[in-house]
Amino acid sequence: MKTPPSWHSPLTRLGVILALLLSPPLSAAPADSNSLPDPDGKPADMSKPVKVFILMGQSNMLGFGTVAGNKEGTLEHATKAGKYPFLINDDGAWTTRMDVRNVRVMNFKDHKNDWLTADKTGRIGPEIGIGWHLGEHFDEPVLVLKSCIGNRSLGWDLLPPGSKAYEHDGKLQPGYGETPETAGSGEKYEGKEWYAGKQWDTDIASARQVLENLEKYYPGAKGYEIAGFAFWQGDKDRYNAAHAATYEKNLVQFIKALRKEFNAPNAKFVCATLGQTEKGATGKEGEILNAQLSVDGSAGKYPEFKGNVASVYAHPLSKGGASNGHYGKNAETYMNIGLAMGEALVGLYEDE
Repeated sequence: MKTPPSWHSPLTRLGVILALLLSPPLSAAPADSNSLPDPDGKPADMSKPVKVFILMGQSNMLGFGTVAGNKEGTLEHATKAGKYPFLINDDGAWTTRMDVRNVRVMNFKDHKNDWLTADKTGRIGPEIGIGWHLGEHFDEPVLVLKSCIGNRSLGWDLLPPGSKAYEHDGKLQPGYGETPETAGSGEKYEGKEWYAGKQWDTDIASARQVLENLEKYYPGAKGYEIAGFAFWQGDKDRYNAAHAATYEKNLVQFIKALRKEFNAPNAKFVCATLGQTEKGATGKEGEILNAQLSVDGSAGKYPEFKGNVASVYAHPLSKGGASNGHYGKNAETYMNIGLAMGEALVGLYEDE
């Protein structure tokens, strides 16, 4: 394990500790990003298997944070204001981690395959913050593997294997692999070949395609280990009463199914809440928020998740806007939540 960076001052340390104590579950405050060092430009120890972290969710995991531009909310503006200094070098150019690969696939197509860096001409998601913390923590090579697409719900598109049909408000809802017709609900969905869990199947198969061709995505790799998962999702489910009401049950099954699918029973799992939803919220958004916080191992509701599942409370990290508007494409929101998710993943390893 790499030596963690030191915090700047006792006051900084005290502030972070108080934030964590006052706002459980993990994590209500972003990591002190200024304490992260610049990358040293050195490759990882390639004699060791690659630590693979699979990122899933919908459009905000996909990433809509604007990088280029001088307006407030862009990553360029943030770094010029002194934020996230590890992302730029002394000449103002974007830094690159040579020990973390950043790969994104969507519906079996490659969209990114490079070393981890901010792309000046594109957009970012939480993968930059997640990958930066993981690269600092592990001596092993790290692969951040994002497999997702926008506008997908956990209660339908991403419904995991093992999910059974159920009744809600007098209507039968389909289980994994079923359609509303086969479940007997009489409801119809667009797409003749769509079924509950179709996007789960596609995202998992897309990720497997990368792993089966690992040398293409991490040159020099000597095997891999599925070390963890990161999940940022929930927007689409808040428009469906049945999906919101069963979000917690589906999320628990999602975690278990991921570990089973990749034969990784000890892989860590971190999820982030929707940035606009505050604790105490009611209605469908409140149901989803409470579900996401409930799976945190420190909450005590699921003893089997203690020390291996963490939730990131995203509201204090968000710079405004809502999930359905991609938080105004504010890059700081994506960086803050990504850093918190990466910190939470590292924290689960440090607590072992």
